[in-house]
Amino acid sequence: MFRILHLDASARPGRSGQQAHGSHTRRLSARFVERWRTLRPGDTVTYRDIGAAPPSPVTGDWIRAAFTPPARREPWMQQALAESDSLVDELVASDLIVAGVPMYNFGMPAQFKAYIDNVVRVGRTFGFDRKRPGEPYWPMLAGQGKRLVILSARGDFGYAPGQRLVHMNHVENGVATPLQYIGIDCAASVAVEYDEFGDERLAQSLRQAEAEVDRWVDVLAGDAGAATACG
Repeated sequence: MFRILHLDASARPGRSGQQAHGSHTRRLSARFVERWRTLRPGDTVTYRDIGAAPPSPVTGDWIRAAFTPPARREPWMQQALAESDSLVDELVASDLIVAGVPMYNFGMPAQFKAYIDNVVRVGRTFGFDRKRPGEPYWPMLAGQGKRLVILSARGDFGYAPGQRLVHMNHVENGVATPLQYIGIDCAASVAVEYDEFGDERLAQSLRQAEAEVDRWVDVLAGDAGAATACG
């Protein structure tokens, strides 16, 4: 049984094409999961709406608690880390992370950054030991075959590799880099562009993105593809 963690980070409720001013990333992530369920109805999906209910930002108490060895944590430290523990548990239990992450001011939404800060955590998802010179850090989720699919949307166009605004795109790398750091190093991405133009170029971009979503579902949902495919 395959386990999917479905994350939405858009501040927009609803899906484009169904609700006025709905989210393109919610539309793509829902399409991905619905198609997957059609192909593999026995798999499980855990859903978390980060856009509507964002994790708490990291605080000084959180940092102190996270860097205190578990055996020495006081009750208030356990409470400070409770939400993070739940988020990490979901991530650790998943085989595939499907993340709808729109571009806000060239990067990910603050809601999703809070999620990243809660799951990239010493002792849970990455290790650290000062006694390992030259290699004090290691990814604790490496070798587990976890995969990541980033579904994004942008107001302008030309943010893909080799295009005019690639240097201003901090979404895909901003999401993939910290997750790669903890061992999720197999990632694919699909994006909608031209949102602010709202013309036929947006419609065409949506059609292309949906076709790409379908392709990735078909690749990853296959028995061989689910074990080896990577973007």
